[in-house]
Amino acid sequence: MENLDIDKHQTALVVIDLQKGIVGRPTLPHKSDEVVKNAAALAEKFRKNSMPVFLVRVKPSADGKDGLRPITDGAGWSGTPQPDWSEIVPELGPKADDFVITKHQWGAFYGTELDLEFRRRGITTMVLCGISTNIGVESTARFAYEYGYNQIFAEDAMSAMSDDEHTATVTKIFPRIGLVRKTDQILVVL
Repeated sequence: MENLDIDKHQTALVVIDLQKGIVGRPTLPHKSDEVVKNAAALAEKFRKNSMPVFLVRVKPSADGKDGLRPITDGAGWSGTPQPDWSEIVPELGPKADDFVITKHQWGAFYGTELDLEFRRRGITTMVLCGISTNIGVESTARFAYEYGYNQIFAEDAMSAMSDDEHTATVTKIFPRIGLVRKTDQILVVL
């Protein structure tokens, strides 16, 4: 997989948390609108090739009891989210054949049907992107690695709250568990 030979019958796109309540926050090194544009280009190419697209969003239950414990240093999110907070951004869809996965934690595998849906469809590789690189994307990637999935990380279709957070993940963690590529490099082989 080093040369980025993508099997179109066994590869899915997984887009993490490109939803209204998250995309509106400032990100680095890539601005949110750039991340959305690149993720949308990947999603369009996957759909054109009849390859599965999984749009993952985070959404707390109405009573909030399924969410993460409060962060003690005050760096966490507070208040009540807007009613459309968990809606996928319109640039991504969802389209009729897309899968929408709702998670309640950082990673897209924990407590969701993502692994089951992959196995049912014979998915062995995923292209991963979204916000935030070092939180939702990295958590999903670590689970995927432990489950034995091959991974391709679309570096410019993800971003974090700071350049340092993004860079640490894409230079120190992701190369150990998959391939880091630019969106254009992935689109060329699709």
